[in-house]
Amino acid sequence: MFFKQFYLGCLAHASYLIGSKGEAAVVDPQRDVAQYIEEADKNGLKIKYIFETHVHADFVSGHKELAELTGASILCSDKAYAGFDHRPVVDGSVIELGDLTIKVLATPGHTPDSICLLLQEKNSDEPMRLLTGDTLFIGDVGRPDLVGKPGYGPADMAALLYDSLHQKILTLPEQTEVFPAHGAGSMCGKNISSDRSSTIADQKKFNYALQPMTKDEFVTMLTAELMEVPAYFSRAVATNRAGASSLGDMSATAKMSPAQLKTKLDNESDLIILDTRTPAEFGEGHIKGAYNVGLGGQFASWCGTVLGAEHAIILVLTEDNQVDEAVLRLARAGLENVCGYLEGGMKAWQEAGQAVETVEQISVHELADLLNAEPDLKVLDVRRPAEFDSGHVPQAKNVSLTELERRLEAVEPGVKTAVICAAGYRSSMAISLLKRHSRDQLINVIGGTQAWQKAELPMKMEAAGKACSK
Repeated sequence: MFFKQFYLGCLAHASYLIGSKGEAAVVDPQRDVAQYIEEADKNGLKIKYIFETHVHADFVSGHKELAELTGASILCSDKAYAGFDHRPVVDGSVIELGDLTIKVLATPGHTPDSICLLLQEKNSDEPMRLLTGDTLFIGDVGRPDLVGKPGYGPADMAALLYDSLHQKILTLPEQTEVFPAHGAGSMCGKNISSDRSSTIADQKKFNYALQPMTKDEFVTMLTAELMEVPAYFSRAVATNRAGASSLGDMSATAKMSPAQLKTKLDNESDLIILDTRTPAEFGEGHIKGAYNVGLGGQFASWCGTVLGAEHAIILVLTEDNQVDEAVLRLARAGLENVCGYLEGGMKAWQEAGQAVETVEQISVHELADLLNAEPDLKVLDVRRPAEFDSGHVPQAKNVSLTELERRLEAVEPGVKTAVICAAGYRSSMAISLLKRHSRDQLINVIGGTQAWQKAELPMKMEAAGKACSK
């Protein structure tokens, strides 16, 4: 069997190319599909099938374009209600691929149409491989709250997921290898490991959601403290159900001089300036009202979370040659509304005499000194609640970045507030969002909680309920 995992860190997304005897299948392809064709050609394979393990919410899939380029058939659950040409599959469907059999397991729970794919070579003693989509992750399971329709609420879906796990997946041989569609950082789970694969045996030991418990206990656990569903998820679902357009159909991105951009900003109130530079670069000087989402992190998913798809986007880059990368990564999250970029970046903007704003940057040691000198200084931690509970600056209040815009009252205008996250990426993003809402006494903590802990400064553990030093 030919088997290759393609991992896209920007979206914490894993897709797969599998092959046997000249035939190949792609599972859960990302938006840009040329790599699958190139890899198949390199290995003497022709792509015959494209599988979607469910209608994805967190990224836009390239299944339709890949089918158009290769002539392959798209296979997905009969419960997907797909609007593109496809071959529906049901529980127990078996697809032959060379000397490989691909058995479909219907595993509703994350979504009603979720399926897993069990791969087995004929006449082979090798362990089976299970492609689990978003049903089972390494260290976690899929969140049950993305459907949002009557009869498909979080508790309903969690109950279905329990049955899928216990009646389908956990009955497989323990040496079965597990390959999910996402890794750490994905918003489709809350405790996903950074490991890219595992086995049924190891997941039974180490996955919190697979420990012995009743269905009612599982449902209660899985529906507690659910993360907010990012706004772009519903748009991605609609796009994926219809089939996304080809990336080649996107229009070219126009370059803008500082004068042209200034004129546009003066005359159009609904533009979004997306500054893709590092937090440090953003802090040194940026255009008023700009969002900061750095290209160096999980750019696509965070842009999908904090930006609206209805407004035109203008990019500010470290280097002009990054424009194609930024546009592609935005398209992976369904954001195709980039209308231009600032030619020459912030250097050109400042040389043209245009106004800039700054953000103060401090180290964790400087934060500790400030807290001693100014006991009333506010500290806002924008990590997820589970991250916060595992250890945080003792004085910090937690409002996760995904909820910040609807909980603006947590940051009072005119009150000096240090913003912290894990390493400084999300905190800069949060500051850029807060500044758009007239919160201006903001400080970014360089290195975040990781640096605070490494410096052995006092930390409070919410689970323990008391402060401790590390």
